[in-house]
Amino acid sequence: MLTKTTHLKGVAIRATDGELGTVDQLYFDDETWAIRYLTVDTAGWLGGRQVLISPISVVQTDWQAKRLDVALTKKQVENSPDIATHQPVSRQHEAAYLSYYGYPDYWGGPYLWGPALYPAALASISAASTEEATAARIRRESTDSHLRSTEAVTGYYIGAADGEIGHVDGFVVDDEAWAIRYIEVATRNWWPGKKVLVSPAWIERVSWSDSMVYVGLSREAIQNGPEYVESMPITREYENRLYFHYGRPPYWLHQAEHRSSFSVSAV
Repeated sequence: MLTKTTHLKGVAIRATDGELGTVDQLYFDDETWAIRYLTVDTAGWLGGRQVLISPISVVQTDWQAKRLDVALTKKQVENSPDIATHQPVSRQHEAAYLSYYGYPDYWGGPYLWGPALYPAALASISAASTEEATAARIRRESTDSHLRSTEAVTGYYIGAADGEIGHVDGFVVDDEAWAIRYIEVATRNWWPGKKVLVSPAWIERVSWSDSMVYVGLSREAIQNGPEYVESMPITREYENRLYFHYGRPPYWLHQAEHRSSFSVSAV
């Protein structure tokens, strides 16, 4: 299911033995545009401490109840590695976090989630958890990280092949793959009232120093593209029109190819 990231903010996170808190921000991988972590505001439970929750632990999403159920206990979360969410999360911090929960590295394989197509599948793949193995795992990782906050990137200007076209106004997430499928682009300075969607696959580069996202599309192509109406659900019919307009292959074809190759390699 596709949902706006703004709908995720404030969603309750429920552990196996009680409430953990509510979703605050989302951290995505700027190479694959997958949502790697949810930052959770624990309010009074942990003295206001924010913790990271990986989509690997999510077992059920109930949008009507605005709740995510995770296969974790409150004690597990309380004792998890302390990560300052207001600072960049390094790959070393991630290695420590994943080792604590016994999850494999999501960057260690050919698919969106490393050795798996979807994050839920990683929950059944055990990683080495001895102290020595964990220490070695952390040592071999760099301090560099490709994680970005959706909140921080909101407001970045969008540059087309022939000039600016608007700014990032939000994101649309696939809650099965936990990937950003679309960037919401507000074009009100050029075409009052119109919003459009752009796939991360069409992005050529992101300049973090200039707060710019560059897409390989012309302003005219975007201007004539299907309008995005926030109050309407994103249907497959709408997505087909979007990809047909831009002459690009839809992401679900890549998913089908990956699913087929994954099935063959698993045999």
